[in-house]
Amino acid sequence: MADSRPMFWRIVRRLIAANRGRLVVILLALGAGAAVTAALLNLQVDARRRLTAEFRAFGPNIVIAPRNSGTVTSATLDESILQQIPKDWNGARVETRSVLYVAADSVNQLLAPASVLVVGVAGDGVPAIIANSPVTPYKSGIYTYIPVCLIGVRAFKVVRPHGYAAMHEGPTITLTTGVPTHREECSSSVLPESGGPEDDQLILPLPVAQRLAATPGKLSLVEVTLPGKASAVNDFVAALQQKFPEADVHGIRQFTEAEGKIYDRISGLLTATVAVVLILTTLCVMAAMTNVAMERKNDVGLMKAIGGATRRVLRLFLAEAATLGLIGGIIGAAAGLALSVWLGKAVFGVAAQPRLIVYPVVVALTIVVAVAGAYPLRRLAGIRPASVFRGEA
Repeated sequence: MADSRPMFWRIVRRLIAANRGRLVVILLALGAGAAVTAALLNLQVDARRRLTAEFRAFGPNIVIAPRNSGTVTSATLDESILQQIPKDWNGARVETRSVLYVAADSVNQLLAPASVLVVGVAGDGVPAIIANSPVTPYKSGIYTYIPVCLIGVRAFKVVRPHGYAAMHEGPTITLTTGVPTHREECSSSVLPESGGPEDDQLILPLPVAQRLAATPGKLSLVEVTLPGKASAVNDFVAALQQKFPEADVHGIRQFTEAEGKIYDRISGLLTATVAVVLILTTLCVMAAMTNVAMERKNDVGLMKAIGGATRRVLRLFLAEAATLGLIGGIIGAAAGLALSVWLGKAVFGVAAQPRLIVYPVVVALTIVVAVAGAYPLRRLAGIRPASVFRGEA
């Protein structure tokens, strides 16, 4: 058996090289099918990451808040709740952002006090200027460092109504909650207008907001972002509700369901297109293999006449088809991944990231298509050597 393997593959190589023109056509069909399949599958895999990134810009899809809270600043959660939230769920990374709302006043020697909603934030998705702002307490009324705060355009007009609203680098803002000892300062930077609630807020590092409100270790709510389908998000919400019965855990259904529906439609369309491409490729290969089968009757008759078993003869032709599928899949899949990068940039404005998992899947699918397209070669199993030599087959 070991001695027959080199001869087997030598015959396969001879079969491939026997009619190069027709086999080049088969390779082109397989390569083109593999390229389109790889491009579509890569876009399908990349679509999940792209949609998740786009929907993340709209904010979290799960909120953990205190139960029966009258206002955003009247009830709190313990900060230890963050340690109990899973870091991943079904292979997806869970992102959390801590939020504390504080009703404060901005005081200035030249202006009357102005009410402003202070939002302390920490965790994932926090602006870098806030996340990287060192927080150091002041001693004897003197700050060793003044933290940075971001203020919305409408809040800034209230805090600095006379000529300061157009400035992107505002002056130092002093905040207080009415208690003389509860006073904080920050170097303000005006946010561009967004049309959302951020326009009326002043955003601080969470420790500064906790110090201002005299509520160390307390949170108003926890915002959670979990990428994935609506069913996965709903399962995660149910698990959190069991873990935190004292808290109000709910999903933001608009974002969760919209993301899931859009991805399902895109995924379904791309999957259907891939199926059509594979079927058409199989039909093209099958048509070419029909002609190959007619041309190889004499070869099969000779093989059988010298003692070749029917199964061994068919294995030769199936090995030939699988080899063509392997070559076409390797070349086509590489071209398809490059094509998907260009398509992503042309359609979505951002180049798709090549996913290596797509490569072996496409090569395997191409081999299956090549073997399925070689179905006409099964007709050679019924060839009789005597009929071939008499010219009757």
